[in-house]
Amino acid sequence: MSKTQGSLERLARQVGPDQPVLIAGATASGKSALALAIAEQSGGVIVNADALQVFENWRIVTARPSAEEEARAPHRLYGHIPGHQDYSVGHWLREIAPLLSGPQRPIIVGGTGLNLTSLTEGLADIPLTPPVIRREGEARLAEGGLSALLADLDPETLSRIDIRNPARVARAWEVQHTTGRSLASWQDETPPPLLPLSDAFPIHLDADRDWLRDRIERRFDMMLDAGALEEAQRNLQSWDPKAPSSKAIGAPELIAHLKGEITLDEARSAAIIASQQYAKRQRTWFRKRMKDWNVIPLGVNS
Repeated sequence: MSKTQGSLERLARQVGPDQPVLIAGATASGKSALALAIAEQSGGVIVNADALQVFENWRIVTARPSAEEEARAPHRLYGHIPGHQDYSVGHWLREIAPLLSGPQRPIIVGGTGLNLTSLTEGLADIPLTPPVIRREGEARLAEGGLSALLADLDPETLSRIDIRNPARVARAWEVQHTTGRSLASWQDETPPPLLPLSDAFPIHLDADRDWLRDRIERRFDMMLDAGALEEAQRNLQSWDPKAPSSKAIGAPELIAHLKGEITLDEARSAAIIASQQYAKRQRTWFRKRMKDWNVIPLGVNS
Protein backbone atom coordinates (compact mmCIF):
# COMPACT_ATOMS: atom_id res chain seq x y z
CA MET A 1 0.00 0.00 0.00
CA SER A 2 1.36 3.47 -0.91
CA LYS A 3 1.73 6.26 1.65
CA THR A 4 -1.00 8.19 -0.14
CA GLN A 5 -3.46 5.31 -0.17
CA GLY A 6 -2.77 4.62 3.48
CA SER A 7 -3.26 8.28 4.41
CA LEU A 8 -6.54 8.46 2.53
CA GLU A 9 -7.85 5.28 4.11
CA ARG A 10 -6.95 6.58 7.57
CA LEU A 11 -8.65 9.85 6.72
CA ALA A 12 -11.79 8.03 5.58
CA ARG A 13 -11.95 6.26 8.94
CA GLN A 14 -11.60 9.57 10.83
CA VAL A 15 -14.69 11.15 9.32
CA GLY A 16 -17.75 10.86 11.52
CA PRO A 17 -20.87 9.21 10.06
CA ASP A 18 -23.02 12.33 10.46
CA GLN A 19 -20.54 15.06 9.51
CA PRO A 20 -20.82 16.64 6.03
CA VAL A 21 -17.61 16.17 4.05
CA LEU A 22 -16.04 18.50 1.48
CA ILE A 23 -13.36 17.19 -0.90
CA ALA A 24 -11.44 19.57 -3.16
CA GLY A 25 -8.46 19.01 -5.38
CA ALA A 26 -7.11 19.44 -8.88
CA THR A 27 -8.30 17.27 -11.73
CA ALA A 28 -7.07 13.65 -11.53
CA SER A 29 -6.02 13.97 -7.88
CA GLY A 30 -8.29 11.13 -6.71
CA LYS A 31 -11.21 13.08 -5.22
CA SER A 32 -13.94 10.71 -6.42
CA ALA A 33 -12.09 7.65 -5.13
CA LEU A 34 -11.79 9.23 -1.69
CA ALA A 35 -15.47 10.21 -1.68
CA LEU A 36 -16.43 6.63 -2.51
CA ALA A 37 -14.13 5.26 0.20
CA ILE A 38 -15.74 7.51 2.81
CA ALA A 39 -19.26 6.61 1.65
CA GLU A 40 -18.48 2.90 1.87
CA GLN A 41 -16.69 3.29 5.21
CA SER A 42 -19.28 5.33 7.08
CA GLY A 43 -22.20 6.06 4.77
CA GLY A 44 -23.45 9.15 2.99
CA VAL A 45 -24.55 10.44 -0.39
CA ILE A 46 -21.86 11.63 -2.83
CA VAL A 47 -22.78 15.05 -4.23
CA ASN A 48 -21.10 16.51 -7.30
CA ALA A 49 -19.49 19.94 -7.03
CA ASP A 50 -17.85 19.91 -10.46
CA ALA A 51 -19.26 22.42 -12.94
CA LEU A 52 -18.92 20.10 -15.95
CA GLN A 53 -19.87 16.72 -14.49
CA VAL A 54 -23.47 17.96 -14.27
CA PHE A 55 -23.87 17.61 -18.05
CA GLU A 56 -25.46 14.45 -19.38
CA ASN A 57 -23.66 14.25 -22.72
CA TRP A 58 -20.04 13.87 -21.51
CA ARG A 59 -19.53 11.14 -18.92
CA ILE A 60 -16.11 9.78 -19.91
CA VAL A 61 -14.44 13.05 -20.90
CA THR A 62 -15.52 14.81 -17.69
CA ALA A 63 -14.44 11.80 -15.56
CA ARG A 64 -17.87 11.32 -14.03
CA PRO A 65 -18.13 8.25 -11.80
CA SER A 66 -18.88 5.12 -13.79
CA ALA A 67 -22.19 3.30 -13.57
CA GLU A 68 -20.43 0.64 -11.49
CA GLU A 69 -19.14 3.25 -9.04
CA GLU A 70 -22.56 4.89 -8.83
CA ALA A 71 -24.01 1.51 -7.89
CA ARG A 72 -21.71 1.28 -4.85
CA ALA A 73 -23.06 4.44 -3.17
CA PRO A 74 -25.78 6.99 -3.88
CA HIS A 75 -24.69 9.86 -6.15
CA ARG A 76 -26.48 13.15 -6.80
CA LEU A 77 -26.15 16.07 -9.26
CA TYR A 78 -24.24 14.08 -11.87
CA GLY A 79 -25.18 14.08 -15.55
CA HIS A 80 -28.64 15.58 -15.04
CA ILE A 81 -28.36 18.76 -17.13
CA PRO A 82 -28.68 18.91 -20.96
CA GLY A 83 -25.39 19.89 -22.57
CA HIS A 84 -26.78 23.06 -24.17
CA GLN A 85 -28.33 24.42 -20.95
CA ASP A 86 -26.66 27.10 -18.85
CA TYR A 87 -25.83 26.01 -15.32
CA SER A 88 -24.28 28.44 -12.88
CA VAL A 89 -23.03 28.25 -9.31
CA GLY A 90 -26.37 29.75 -8.31
CA HIS A 91 -28.21 26.86 -9.95
CA TRP A 92 -25.92 24.42 -8.13
CA LEU A 93 -26.49 26.04 -4.74
CA ARG A 94 -30.25 25.84 -5.18
CA GLU A 95 -30.00 22.15 -6.06
CA ILE A 96 -27.65 21.21 -3.25
CA ALA A 97 -29.57 23.06 -0.52
CA PRO A 98 -32.16 20.29 0.15
CA LEU A 99 -29.41 17.64 0.12
CA LEU A 100 -27.70 19.32 3.07
CA SER A 101 -30.62 18.45 5.34
CA GLY A 102 -31.56 15.13 3.75
CA PRO A 103 -31.61 11.72 5.43
CA GLN A 104 -27.98 10.98 4.42
CA ARG A 105 -25.02 13.19 5.19
CA PRO A 106 -23.51 14.72 2.03
CA ILE A 107 -20.00 13.99 0.77
CA ILE A 108 -19.48 16.94 -1.55
CA VAL A 109 -16.69 16.47 -4.08
CA GLY A 110 -15.37 18.47 -7.02
CA GLY A 111 -12.65 20.56 -8.57
CA THR A 112 -14.70 23.71 -9.14
CA GLY A 113 -13.45 25.93 -6.37
CA LEU A 114 -16.11 28.59 -6.86
CA ASN A 115 -18.84 26.08 -6.09
CA LEU A 116 -17.15 24.99 -2.87
CA THR A 117 -16.30 28.47 -1.60
CA SER A 118 -19.78 29.75 -2.48
CA LEU A 119 -21.21 26.90 -0.43
CA THR A 120 -18.98 27.55 2.59
CA GLU A 121 -18.60 31.34 2.37
CA GLY A 122 -21.87 32.40 0.71
CA LEU A 123 -22.74 33.78 -2.72
CA ALA A 124 -24.02 37.24 -3.58
CA ASP A 125 -27.44 37.34 -5.26
CA ILE A 126 -26.31 39.10 -8.44
CA PRO A 127 -28.91 39.76 -11.19
CA LEU A 128 -28.67 37.70 -14.36
CA THR A 129 -26.65 39.13 -17.25
CA PRO A 130 -28.82 40.28 -20.20
CA PRO A 131 -27.89 38.55 -23.48
CA VAL A 132 -26.99 41.87 -25.13
CA ILE A 133 -24.33 42.58 -22.48
CA ARG A 134 -22.97 39.05 -22.70
CA ARG A 135 -22.64 39.39 -26.48
CA GLU A 136 -20.86 42.73 -26.06
CA GLY A 137 -18.41 41.14 -23.64
CA GLU A 138 -17.79 38.23 -25.98
CA ALA A 139 -17.14 40.66 -28.85
CA ARG A 140 -14.67 42.67 -26.77
CA LEU A 141 -12.88 39.52 -25.68
CA ALA A 142 -12.63 38.24 -29.25
CA GLU A 143 -11.32 41.56 -30.52
CA GLY A 144 -9.02 42.72 -27.75
CA GLY A 145 -8.37 39.69 -25.56
CA LEU A 146 -8.53 39.63 -21.78
CA SER A 147 -6.94 43.04 -21.45
CA ALA A 148 -9.98 44.63 -23.11
CA LEU A 149 -12.17 43.39 -20.24
CA LEU A 150 -9.63 43.77 -17.44
CA ALA A 151 -9.25 47.46 -18.22
CA ASP A 152 -12.84 48.06 -17.06
CA LEU A 153 -12.48 46.30 -13.69
CA ASP A 154 -11.67 47.94 -10.37
CA PRO A 155 -8.51 47.06 -8.41
CA GLU A 156 -10.39 45.23 -5.63
CA THR A 157 -12.14 42.93 -8.09
CA LEU A 158 -8.87 42.33 -9.94
CA SER A 159 -7.25 41.23 -6.67
CA ARG A 160 -9.97 38.61 -6.07
CA ILE A 161 -10.35 36.89 -9.44
CA ASP A 162 -8.07 34.73 -11.57
CA ILE A 163 -7.15 37.33 -14.19
CA ARG A 164 -5.89 34.58 -16.54
CA ASN A 165 -9.23 32.77 -16.54
CA PRO A 166 -11.45 34.13 -19.36
CA ALA A 167 -14.66 32.85 -17.74
CA ARG A 168 -13.91 34.58 -14.42
CA VAL A 169 -12.84 37.82 -16.10
CA ALA A 170 -15.92 37.83 -18.35
CA ARG A 171 -18.16 37.21 -15.34
CA ALA A 172 -16.69 40.17 -13.44
CA TRP A 173 -17.03 42.40 -16.51
CA GLU A 174 -20.65 41.32 -17.03
CA VAL A 175 -21.55 42.05 -13.41
CA GLN A 176 -20.00 45.51 -13.66
CA HIS A 177 -21.88 46.38 -16.84
CA THR A 178 -25.17 44.75 -15.82
CA THR A 179 -25.47 46.28 -12.35
CA GLY A 180 -23.23 49.32 -12.39
CA ARG A 181 -21.45 47.84 -9.38
CA SER A 182 -18.24 45.88 -9.13
CA LEU A 183 -18.15 42.17 -8.42
CA ALA A 184 -16.15 42.94 -5.27
CA SER A 185 -18.90 45.19 -3.91
CA TRP A 186 -21.49 42.47 -4.49
CA GLN A 187 -19.27 39.94 -2.76
CA ASP A 188 -18.93 42.23 0.25
CA GLU A 189 -22.71 41.96 0.74
CA THR A 190 -22.74 38.18 0.56
CA PRO A 191 -25.43 36.41 2.63
CA PRO A 192 -24.56 33.66 5.15
CA PRO A 193 -23.27 30.39 3.63
CA LEU A 194 -25.43 27.29 3.28
CA LEU A 195 -22.71 25.16 4.87
CA PRO A 196 -20.19 27.03 7.05
CA LEU A 197 -16.75 25.47 6.91
CA SER A 198 -16.83 24.89 10.67
CA ASP A 199 -19.84 22.57 10.24
CA ALA A 200 -18.07 20.27 7.79
CA PHE A 201 -14.96 18.10 7.46
CA PRO A 202 -13.08 19.85 4.61
CA ILE A 203 -10.34 17.98 2.74
CA HIS A 204 -7.95 19.47 0.20
CA LEU A 205 -5.95 16.95 -1.84
CA ASP A 206 -2.84 19.02 -2.58
CA ALA A 207 -1.04 17.25 -5.41
CA ASP A 208 2.60 17.62 -6.41
CA ARG A 209 2.89 19.08 -9.91
CA ASP A 210 4.92 16.33 -11.58
CA TRP A 211 2.97 13.55 -9.86
CA LEU A 212 -0.26 15.11 -11.08
CA ARG A 213 1.00 15.70 -14.62
CA ASP A 214 1.76 12.00 -14.98
CA ARG A 215 -1.64 11.03 -13.61
CA ILE A 216 -3.39 13.40 -16.02
CA GLU A 217 -1.61 11.83 -18.98
CA ARG A 218 -2.39 8.29 -17.86
CA ARG A 219 -6.01 9.19 -17.14
CA PHE A 220 -6.61 10.59 -20.61
CA ASP A 221 -5.26 7.41 -22.15
CA MET A 222 -7.64 5.48 -19.89
CA MET A 223 -10.48 7.70 -21.13
CA LEU A 224 -9.60 6.83 -24.71
CA ASP A 225 -9.54 3.14 -23.82
CA ALA A 226 -12.93 3.54 -22.10
CA GLY A 227 -14.57 5.03 -25.21
CA ALA A 228 -13.96 8.79 -25.10
CA LEU A 229 -13.65 8.96 -28.89
CA GLU A 230 -16.92 7.11 -29.33
CA GLU A 231 -18.51 9.51 -26.85
CA ALA A 232 -17.28 12.41 -28.96
CA GLN A 233 -18.74 10.73 -32.05
CA ARG A 234 -22.14 10.69 -30.35
CA ASN A 235 -21.81 14.43 -29.70
CA LEU A 236 -20.51 15.31 -33.16
CA GLN A 237 -23.81 16.00 -34.90
CA SER A 238 -25.08 18.36 -32.20
CA TRP A 239 -21.67 19.92 -31.44
CA ASP A 240 -21.81 23.62 -30.57
CA PRO A 241 -18.51 25.09 -29.36
CA LYS A 242 -20.43 27.73 -27.39
CA ALA A 243 -22.56 25.20 -25.49
CA PRO A 244 -21.78 25.10 -21.75
CA SER A 245 -20.81 21.41 -21.87
CA SER A 246 -18.33 22.07 -24.68
CA LYS A 247 -15.91 23.53 -22.13
CA ALA A 248 -15.07 19.99 -21.04
CA ILE A 249 -11.35 19.49 -21.62
CA GLY A 250 -10.89 16.86 -24.29
CA ALA A 251 -14.22 17.49 -25.98
CA PRO A 252 -13.08 20.19 -28.46
CA GLU A 253 -9.89 18.28 -29.20
CA LEU A 254 -11.64 14.99 -29.98
CA ILE A 255 -14.31 16.75 -32.03
CA ALA A 256 -11.56 18.46 -34.04
CA HIS A 257 -10.05 15.05 -34.76
CA LEU A 258 -13.40 13.64 -35.85
CA LYS A 259 -13.80 16.60 -38.21
CA GLY A 260 -10.45 15.74 -39.79
CA GLU A 261 -8.74 18.90 -38.53
CA ILE A 262 -6.07 17.17 -36.40
CA THR A 263 -4.78 13.64 -35.86
CA LEU A 264 -5.77 11.59 -32.83
CA ASP A 265 -2.24 11.94 -31.45
CA GLU A 266 -2.50 15.72 -31.79
CA ALA A 267 -5.91 15.69 -30.09
CA ARG A 268 -4.51 13.57 -27.27
CA SER A 269 -1.51 15.86 -26.76
CA ALA A 270 -3.63 19.02 -26.85
CA ALA A 271 -6.14 17.63 -24.35
CA ILE A 272 -3.43 16.50 -21.94
CA ILE A 273 -1.68 19.88 -22.10
CA ALA A 274 -4.96 21.74 -21.56
CA SER A 275 -5.78 19.53 -18.58
CA GLN A 276 -2.33 20.05 -17.06
CA GLN A 277 -2.65 23.81 -17.48
CA TYR A 278 -6.07 23.72 -15.84
CA ALA A 279 -4.67 21.68 -12.95
CA LYS A 280 -1.96 24.29 -12.43
CA ARG A 281 -4.61 27.01 -12.09
CA GLN A 282 -6.61 24.82 -9.71
CA ARG A 283 -3.61 24.10 -7.49
CA THR A 284 -2.78 27.80 -7.23
CA TRP A 285 -6.37 28.74 -6.42
CA PHE A 286 -6.90 25.99 -3.83
CA ARG A 287 -3.64 26.76 -2.04
CA LYS A 288 -4.66 30.40 -1.77
CA ARG A 289 -8.29 29.88 -0.73
CA MET A 290 -8.25 26.62 1.24
CA LYS A 291 -5.60 27.17 3.87
CA ASP A 292 -8.07 26.30 6.65
CA TRP A 293 -8.95 22.90 5.13
CA ASN A 294 -7.38 19.56 6.10
CA VAL A 295 -4.55 19.45 3.55
CA ILE A 296 -3.44 16.03 2.31
CA PRO A 297 -0.19 16.26 0.29
CA LEU A 298 0.04 13.94 -2.70
CA GLY A 299 3.41 13.54 -4.34
CA VAL A 300 5.87 11.40 -6.23
CA ASN A 301 7.06 9.72 -3.04
CA SER A 302 3.57 9.18 -1.65
